[in-house]
Amino acid sequence: MLTGGWFLQRGFDQEENVYFQARLFQEVVDHLAERYVDPVERNELYNAAVEGMIQNLGDPNTSLLNVSDYENFRIQTEGDYGGVGLEIVERDGWVTVVTPLPGTPGQRAGIRAGDQIAEIDGESAEGWTTNQAVEVLRGRPGSEAWVGIRRPGVDEIIPFTLTRAVIEIHSVPFAMMLDEKVGYVPLQVFRESATREVRAAIDSLVAEGMEGLVLDLRGNPGGLLDQGVALSNLFLESGRSVVETKGKSRDQNQTLTASRDEAFPDLSLVVLVDERSASASEIVAGALQDHDRALLIGATSFGKGSVQTLYRLSGGNVLKLTTARWYTPSGRSIEKPADDNRSLGRDGVLTIDAQMTLRPDTAGRDRYTSGRGRLLYGGGGITPDILLAPDTLSTGEQAAVQRVYREAGAFNAAIFSYAVQYLQANPGLDPGFDFSDAELDDFYRNLGDRGLRVERDTFAGAKRFVKLELEREIALQKWGTAEVFRRRLPLDAPIQEALRLLRTAASQDNLFRVAGGRFGETDAALSERAAVPFGDERRDDGGREGGLE
Repeated sequence: MLTGGWFLQRGFDQEENVYFQARLFQEVVDHLAERYVDPVERNELYNAAVEGMIQNLGDPNTSLLNVSDYENFRIQTEGDYGGVGLEIVERDGWVTVVTPLPGTPGQRAGIRAGDQIAEIDGESAEGWTTNQAVEVLRGRPGSEAWVGIRRPGVDEIIPFTLTRAVIEIHSVPFAMMLDEKVGYVPLQVFRESATREVRAAIDSLVAEGMEGLVLDLRGNPGGLLDQGVALSNLFLESGRSVVETKGKSRDQNQTLTASRDEAFPDLSLVVLVDERSASASEIVAGALQDHDRALLIGATSFGKGSVQTLYRLSGGNVLKLTTARWYTPSGRSIEKPADDNRSLGRDGVLTIDAQMTLRPDTAGRDRYTSGRGRLLYGGGGITPDILLAPDTLSTGEQAAVQRVYREAGAFNAAIFSYAVQYLQANPGLDPGFDFSDAELDDFYRNLGDRGLRVERDTFAGAKRFVKLELEREIALQKWGTAEVFRRRLPLDAPIQEALRLLRTAASQDNLFRVAGGRFGETDAALSERAAVPFGDERRDDGGREGGLE
């Protein structure tokens, strides 16, 4: 009988009968695989069913990782792998070196930014994707990889034999003193070595006379929960709560606390966050703000307040499953509410380096107080004590940059290639170089030679952005990320504000007072103080994805 009546005649609840549901699922798979009019692979049906179950949760943080996906995830969190140490992207039909990582086999062998990988282990790599090259170049430490390099200005393929080694990806790319008293440490991701690297960087800067620290968590997507707790412990007294997790199972309900004495009790601390600071970054920022241990400057963080647990499955697959949510010591939820529909793509404003930022909005947010009475906002993400964005583009500049970015991939490739040529033509370049108008015109002509049709008025309107991007790429290829940071420092309003405050403040309590805050202020006074100008939007004057292997 080919009707649905059979289901209506049964006297039990299908939701409660697990055996029935499993049998029903298997019967559907069997019929589809054996009798559907078009060929259907049985394993594809199972995969689709698993993906459908996960998608039905509506949780972007829960996913099924295959063996390759899990290996990439492991590298991101553990920060080491066997390979040759080249950051690569696809450019003009060839896998191209963006930069060789310092101290790796690729860098020691003499491979340079801009080199094209023409052959790998004797096989032509023309048309290869980044992932294809990564899979071949990664391997057991001590084993060899042969690559043939095509280099601009060299007619023949240059052969390199590289011995794979353990490649360590650092959480802290560099650290430096901003002046005689204030130090700067950027933390890019919470890998297994994150706390160790941050502590080593701080120890080094303290030895140079640092009294105040800027800890930069902007753009940090998070990572390992235990590293977020450990990093917080560097600045919190033993026994202080760091984060509380709440889940369905009892083992997911816990309060994590600082387990040892504070490492740097006399260090005044500013923490920078923005819309891309997420997960463990928010745990650290929230804990230090709740306990009045750090002054926060920047933009409201991402709002990723959930905990994921990894479960190993058959076939080498791994289920990354959301098992709890976390809360700051004052009880604030970090999770962005479902009804908060503001997005960077739709509501954002372009900064000078073409990143999107949101204007602050604390209306309707739940209010909390810190341990000593300062006003805090809850309801998703961590709202800084001082809301301040980098310099933003004018309305005309934003329109011009957005028109340029309609061909973003080709435009970025043109900047990369031009930087390679520029460095070859200027081998003695000084770090203080300034890109001239004549050189900008030369780059514009280069765009036309590459088939990129950018109108002269559009290019002129985006001139400030284009100039900075060219200088950034040249500095990155020549000297690395630290020099890029130094060049952008005068334009970085949050860092400049942190530097100004730390130069003046003699202690952490004094830092809050210098910033305009008072312990135990009324909500009204604190709300008025929180309304700090957000960025420097200029008047309208008309005017990288890749891989590691």
